[in-house]
Amino acid sequence: MKQFLKNCVAAAVFAGAVIGGSAPAAKAEGNFPSQVHIAAGERASGRILNVGVGRSVVVNLAEDAADVLVSNPEIADAVLRTPRRIFVIGNTSGQSRLVLFSRSGRELASFDVRVEKDTSDLTRIIRKLIPGSQIAAESVNGNVVLSGRAKSTLEAQQAADIAAKFQGEGTAASIVNLIAVEGKDQVHLKVTVAEVERNIIKQLGVRFQGTFGTGNFAPYTSSTPSYPINTSVTNQAALGLQFAAGATNFQAELQALQQDGIIRTLAEPTLTAISGENASFLAGGEFPIPISYDDGNIGIEFKKFGVGLDFTPVVLSGGRISLRVKTEVSELSNEGAVTTGGITVSALKVRRAESTMELPSGGTLIMAGLLKESYKQTIEGVPGLMQIPVLGSLFKSRDFLRSQTELAVFVTPFVVSPVAASKLVRPDKNLMAPSDAETIFLNRLNKIYSPSGEAQGEYHGQVGFIYK
Repeated sequence: MKQFLKNCVAAAVFAGAVIGGSAPAAKAEGNFPSQVHIAAGERASGRILNVGVGRSVVVNLAEDAADVLVSNPEIADAVLRTPRRIFVIGNTSGQSRLVLFSRSGRELASFDVRVEKDTSDLTRIIRKLIPGSQIAAESVNGNVVLSGRAKSTLEAQQAADIAAKFQGEGTAASIVNLIAVEGKDQVHLKVTVAEVERNIIKQLGVRFQGTFGTGNFAPYTSSTPSYPINTSVTNQAALGLQFAAGATNFQAELQALQQDGIIRTLAEPTLTAISGENASFLAGGEFPIPISYDDGNIGIEFKKFGVGLDFTPVVLSGGRISLRVKTEVSELSNEGAVTTGGITVSALKVRRAESTMELPSGGTLIMAGLLKESYKQTIEGVPGLMQIPVLGSLFKSRDFLRSQTELAVFVTPFVVSPVAASKLVRPDKNLMAPSDAETIFLNRLNKIYSPSGEAQGEYHGQVGFIYK
């Protein structure tokens, strides 16, 4: 009988505990609970209660509550549904305080209510659309904070884009991205800029002047070609003829020039950057440009020129790389230069290409078809006389210029991994100064090494010849 009574008492105590609300509270996904339970005799003062905007939280008590105090009803409101069940409703983002009192005026529980936008749905969406990611979203003062870990920079950016759409239009600035990327890929970019330029210049003209003596009159004539197209060319070949008889003096000079020129430009800058980060490179220099003049002092600023490379890579899934690249090759040129105040400011000849592309690792994109052709020709001379067949050539000059340029840019990105220092070789590793005898007798500027990397032994043979 005693054992039976003990079992009945134990069952009654267990049932009372369940009815009194000692069971654990049901939690919704994230930091926003759906219910909160306060057991009999439990100290519940100054608790933090997170409520979503437009959501509700049920507070279950083990004792009857007679009064409810809410410090800021605009932020959150509380409804006493039954003496032991209170509904807390979030109205707008902010903070408030909730205090529950018994019939005797004793404080049963108090909560610091924090109302924010519920991001539980956002967390579920991110984890559904980006499988395998451990990303969580929280709301702080209307801003969404993303935390956790992602497999790549692309997944972290995708999560930020989803959060921006979840917040609404024009709220991208309210996204705080604290996602840690597990493996940050590095991208090595190799760019080859190849350019061939060909110029053809032809000049043919006659310069003459003469004085004819006829008594007290001395009429004269002269003609000098100006060559308006190629004004900087002054080294024409000349063949002259002079005739003098008394007061008559006539000089004629035939000027002729043909110039063919070709320029080959090759630049191969390479750069490595972490996925999602920008990297830039410049191999060249800077030249001064006057920008102001004050009391005899000339203010200048420096303009960069040379081989420049700027790119931002993002490693995508499947080893593909999204790449924004900008490459530039510039050089100083007298064409277009400006002279002012006795100072000549050089012009820049620039070849620039900018593009956004998506490539596999090791794939090459060619930005070609950058062709430029310039054709200029002028004929000038003495009106009327230059129209005479055959002999009219003596009274006219010709200036001709033809320029052709072709530019091609090769872009090749690679997904790279760190390499051991022992596998790297400096370009100056095997560069050593020769001995005085090698410099004097063999005209060597550096030591010569065998294919194995060891310096060759003493020289044997006739002076002026090298035997391998």
